[in-house]
Amino acid sequence: MNKISVLGVLYDQKSSFLKGPALAPPLIRNYLHNGASNLYAENGMDIGNASMIVDAGDFSTENYAEIEAKALELISEESKLFTLGGDHSISYPIIKAHHAVHSESFDILHIDAHSDLYDQYEGDGFSHACPFARVMEGKLAERLVQVGIRTLNQHQKEQAEKFGVEIIQMKEYELSAIPKFERPIYLSLDMDAIDPAFAPGVSHHEPGGFTSREVIQIIQQIDVPIIGADLVEYNPIRDINGITGALAAKLMKEILSKMLS
Repeated sequence: MNKISVLGVLYDQKSSFLKGPALAPPLIRNYLHNGASNLYAENGMDIGNASMIVDAGDFSTENYAEIEAKALELISEESKLFTLGGDHSISYPIIKAHHAVHSESFDILHIDAHSDLYDQYEGDGFSHACPFARVMEGKLAERLVQVGIRTLNQHQKEQAEKFGVEIIQMKEYELSAIPKFERPIYLSLDMDAIDPAFAPGVSHHEPGGFTSREVIQIIQQIDVPIIGADLVEYNPIRDINGITGALAAKLMKEILSKMLS
């Protein structure tokens, strides 16, 4: 069983529409520990008593290189990293760090309303709309599977074809459509993958998304090792009665328990 470091990255400099995700990490921790729910995941694991989970605190920066360096500091062959964002741009330097550490190749499971495959967005190649273009052009993962996409335009469709990205659009989604993985995976979960009826606290409301249960089922179905994960794009400024924060804490429990199992 590997140690897991939990790191909050207080960064939303690459958000294209609204700021706010930089506020999320400490609030998700508060929802996790506020006593409204216990610390048991649905597989029976008590996250609160898991000695292998180490809180690495929150990290604030305006520099991608520092995010990558911090991730490298925490990742080793014996230690995994679970990251609370922050906007989705942080996934690129973190996945880059995983690629530098892990000698064996890995795949990515990306759950999102958006494919984040723009070559550039509003003139910025490192926007939160671009991380998986950077990941794939850098050959940082063998395979990228995206689930829940419902904003696919022609440019991103061409990018997906260029990089061989496997996309399961929300209009075609069923649990059995998610392909089986043979290699370990990195899991990247954008909270706007979930329908805004269940997760209003995101910057980009994209109706027609997942229910909370559907995302939990996707996580629970993973049957290969998870080498690292991030949960990003919770914007507490737009949340209603803590609905999204509580859901983020729930998903955090499920991901951590799966990473340890």
